[in-house]
Amino acid sequence: MIKQRYFSCIFIFLLCISVLLMSCQIMPANSKSKPLSSYDAQVKKLLSRMTLEEKIGQMIQADQEHLQDPADIEKCYLGSLLSGGNSDPAEGNSLQAWTDMYDNYQQHALKTRLSIPILYGIDAVHGNNNLLGAVIFPHNIGLGCTRSPELVEKISRVTAVEMRATGIQWTFAPCVTVPRDERWGRTYEGFSEDPELVKSLGRASVRGFQSSDLGAPLSVLACAKHYIADGGTTAVSRGRRGIRLDQGDAQIDEQTLRRIHLPPYITAMRAGVGTVMPSYSSWNGVKCSANKHLLTEILKEELGFEGFLISDYRAIDQVNPDYKKAIGISINAGMDMGMIPSKYREFSKYLKELVEEGVVPMSRIDDAVTRILRVKCAMGLLDKDRSPLADRSLRKKFGSSEHRRIAREAVRRSLVLLKNEDNTLPLSKRLSRIHVAGKNADNLGNQCGGWTIDWQGRSGQVTPGGTTILTAIRNTVSKNTKVTFSIDGTEAQGADIGVVVIGERPYAEGMGDSADLVLDENDIEAIGNVKKAGIPVVVIFISGRPLIINDVIDKANAFIAAWLPGTEGQGVADVLFGGYKPTGKLSYTWPRSIEQVPINLGDSDYDPLFEYGFGLTY
Repeated sequence: MIKQRYFSCIFIFLLCISVLLMSCQIMPANSKSKPLSSYDAQVKKLLSRMTLEEKIGQMIQADQEHLQDPADIEKCYLGSLLSGGNSDPAEGNSLQAWTDMYDNYQQHALKTRLSIPILYGIDAVHGNNNLLGAVIFPHNIGLGCTRSPELVEKISRVTAVEMRATGIQWTFAPCVTVPRDERWGRTYEGFSEDPELVKSLGRASVRGFQSSDLGAPLSVLACAKHYIADGGTTAVSRGRRGIRLDQGDAQIDEQTLRRIHLPPYITAMRAGVGTVMPSYSSWNGVKCSANKHLLTEILKEELGFEGFLISDYRAIDQVNPDYKKAIGISINAGMDMGMIPSKYREFSKYLKELVEEGVVPMSRIDDAVTRILRVKCAMGLLDKDRSPLADRSLRKKFGSSEHRRIAREAVRRSLVLLKNEDNTLPLSKRLSRIHVAGKNADNLGNQCGGWTIDWQGRSGQVTPGGTTILTAIRNTVSKNTKVTFSIDGTEAQGADIGVVVIGERPYAEGMGDSADLVLDENDIEAIGNVKKAGIPVVVIFISGRPLIINDVIDKANAFIAAWLPGTEGQGVADVLFGGYKPTGKLSYTWPRSIEQVPINLGDSDYDPLFEYGFGLTY
């Protein structure tokens, strides 16, 4: 009898533990966060005091560089400002200039009748990449190869700190797209072609930005984008100009939409993401920014999203040639805030008319403003005892060595070793001479890619504080090792080994679509010139996606896919010289020919050059 009771107790204890573990697994990742709707009592009191003009103002986000007058923040009751890809402070692109600009605009908002602070948004998509001297992390395609939610969360946390050093508290990230065609110029913004990996890393990124409390001093508001299926559009021929995938049409059924493209948004919402940005693109001919089924019926009603929707840059303009009609269609579909860079006065006028005409019901306005104020309340912006101005003590953390150390870790964990013939790698630090070549060897801008200081990025010394791959190699080798360099690969004779750093130049949305994914002829020539010297060749490939590399990989003794690693090129040298054994695994399938593209894991005729998940080590 005693033995039976003993085993019964053990059984009950184990059952309780099992239930507890199961409950922990299904709890939202941001389990400590209060639901946004829990702030509604406070929000409703404020809403009841607002005029229609004040409500509409909360629904507008203008670009600071297009403000006709900073006082328009007060006159139009603007709820938000942004800096688009090239929208820097008039005083320059320094930390000081950004902080002063933010505080100045916020002080204008505090002068309005209700003193509701603005939300200020930027595209901090791989670090606070707008500012000179910020730490620039690998783009998401590289982070996907790390398979590390912990690392992604840490990166988003660092980015949040470097944003809050300026006062800015809203990032249009993470991008939880699922790119399914490497020809798309935004492929590098996605973690993977596999929605499961995107779910995992997107959730981690939201946690990193927002922490468990949106109101914490170092938290920033995250934005899951671009809803939905922007990575699943159909390629359209542009004649001699190639193809167009960006802002295209996803011609897929709803089952496919839900299976591939919706899951990352569900996990982002479960992690507590406060905002979602609908895509420029269309789904079966209807703009996402005008699709009530997507915005309201699925996102808000079915999935219970309690935050607010922010349109993309001038996206509402694309809904209808008649701007007033476009506004009505998009707002009625469920858009809560319009990113209206320059036509904010017209937007305010037209939306007020649409309400007065009964086209847009007052209940839709109140719903949109409630959602916006919920988020502001959760962030502590409606707390009268708390200043919304920048905490300037955070500036000492901006671009810090601690942050660069984390970026360096991200670089080395993102590299994928695709080939290592005869154990060419790792290299010895004590070789007599290493000849480095290629246009991307000593070019920080090419190393960082698009969305770095400029919207499209740019080649050259784009920002201070970084380390190129050439410099990293020189930092790593022994004092007796000679490192020579030529862009075109000439003068390699007599070296022990050649390291050729090739690949893409910077680009961003629109400009990056490619019909053929071919290599630059100068890259092929550089490899050929080093090969002529009769020495082993290591290729480091800088790119925002897989390209067709059959010819050059055959000439290489070793080949590393380094993606767009950002400012900390020392992480590449860590792997090159064996300080860190490569662990990266492909987050995208690598095609063997352009005829295979698009190619994705699970295709019936799947026969790539390198499979999804491939990656060698030492």
